[in-house]
Amino acid sequence: MICLHTRYSRHEIKHMYQIKQFAVIGNPIEQSRSPELHHAFAKKLNIALRYEKILSEIPLFKATVFDFFKHGGKGMNVTVPFKEDAFLLCDVLTQRAKVAKAVNTLWSKDGKIYGDNTDGQGLVDAIHALNWSLKDVKILILGAGGATRGVVLPLAHAGATEIVIANRTYARAAQLVEDLQDFVTPTSIKACDLAHLSGKFDLVINATSASLSGDALILPDALQFSHAYEMAYGKPSTFLAQAEQRGIPYSDGFGMLVGQAIVSFEIWNGCKPNLADFLNLK
Repeated sequence: MICLHTRYSRHEIKHMYQIKQFAVIGNPIEQSRSPELHHAFAKKLNIALRYEKILSEIPLFKATVFDFFKHGGKGMNVTVPFKEDAFLLCDVLTQRAKVAKAVNTLWSKDGKIYGDNTDGQGLVDAIHALNWSLKDVKILILGAGGATRGVVLPLAHAGATEIVIANRTYARAAQLVEDLQDFVTPTSIKACDLAHLSGKFDLVINATSASLSGDALILPDALQFSHAYEMAYGKPSTFLAQAEQRGIPYSDGFGMLVGQAIVSFEIWNGCKPNLADFLNLK
C-alpha cells in the first residue's frame, strides 16, 4: 500500500497506483534472475513496473496465481516445479504452450487466464543473436524431457530442415517424436539412442540435466557438429568443454534466459527490448 504523505503530489500518487505489477512464481525462487532482467528492460524502455519473486507452497500454487491476478497483477512468469501446473490452469493457450504442454508466461484478460511458453522462442532469438543461422540446418538435441519439448516447434518454425532427438532411453525420444511430428511439418524429426550418436549436424543443443547435476556427457568422435549450445548456464559444462576442445563455436544458455524473458515482456507490454543490449548482465 502507498501511504499518503505530504512529499508526494496528487500526480505522483496516481502514477504509483498505475505501476504495473508482475512476478515470477516458483519453489525454490531465490535463484531467479527474472526481476533483475525485467527491471532492466523497463528502465531501458522507460516503462514503470514492479516485478517480484513469489515463493509458493506446492499445494497453494493455483490459489496463489488466482490471488495475484485478482489483486491487479498484469503478468506472471512460472518456473520449476510449476510449469505443468500452469498449463493445466489456463483458459486459453498459445500453440507453443499446447505443444510444450508447459507454461512459463501467464496473463489475465477479460476474466480469463492466458498461457504461453516462451522458452523455445527465447532459444531461437539467442541463437540468432550469436549470428548462427537456423535456416536449412540439421539439429541434434540431447535429451527428451520438458526442455526439449518446449523448443522443438520454434526451432522448426525458424527453418530447421531436420531435428534429431537423442536420449538415454530411446523409447522416450521416440514417444516425443511421435507427439511432435504433426506440428513441425515440413521439418523432419527423428529419434536416436544417446549411446550411439554419429553423423554430421550444424548445431547440437544440450537439453539434458548433465551440466546441472555435474554428470559427464561424453560425445563420441563419430559425432561431428559445427556449433554447440548449452541450455544451462552458470555451471561448468563437459558438453561445452568438448566443443571448445574441437575448436567449435559454442554458447551457454544465458542468452536463452534473457531471450525468453524478452518474449514475456513483449507479450505483457507491447514492446520488445533488444536482446543484445542485455547480454552484459551475465
